Amino acid sequence: MGLFDDDVPRKFIPGAISVGEDLSKLSESDLAERIDALTEEIDRTRRELEQRGNIRDAANSIFQK
Repeated sequence: MGLFDDDVPRKFIPGAISVGEDLSKLSESDLAERIDALTEEIDRTRRELEQRGNIRDAANSIFQK
């Protein structure tokens, strides 16, 4: 990441979810799909966070002896 990456427009990825996007044009089924996709992403992120915590704890137990 460069110093001025915020100035570069991001590529549009069809079907990608963007935080803060206008939801008023989405149908009820689109909104439900969005919630499902976001829930899956939250779960994936939580698993990664837990895995990193486990790795940190294991490293701490080795190096604190």
